[in-house]
Amino acid sequence: MRIGELASRTGVSVRSLRYYEEQGLLASTRSTSGQRHYTDDEIERVRFVQRLYAAGLSSRTIVELLPCVDSPSEQNSDEAFGRLIQERDRIDRHINELSGARDALDRLIDANRAHRDRLTTRRPQALPGTR
Repeated sequence: MRIGELASRTGVSVRSLRYYEEQGLLASTRSTSGQRHYTDDEIERVRFVQRLYAAGLSSRTIVELLPCVDSPSEQNSDEAFGRLIQERDRIDRHINELSGARDALDRLIDANRAHRDRLTTRRPQALPGTR
């Protein structure tokens, strides 16, 4: 199948598919005119890559995990397992950083709200019909 059909069947843009190929995430054969051709197996490959992206992995990390899929072995499985643990730990650290940032924003919002409340209570009330 050509790249447009793969894009249509996977819901991934042609541009993304070209990027996947550039990064070594996807392979194609080329026709004599240079057009990319993919097998039906590439549909599942693209969906798998999409799931890994959705999990927060970078293309570099995905490339490191692909030997476990392409050439399953105990060593490849162990390496993929270790890499997945590293990525989960990285995401956990990022979540903690984001939680800290959210907590700091909550404190600023509370301080701002208290300051605005103090300003409102100090302001004299306008008489009806005046500004």
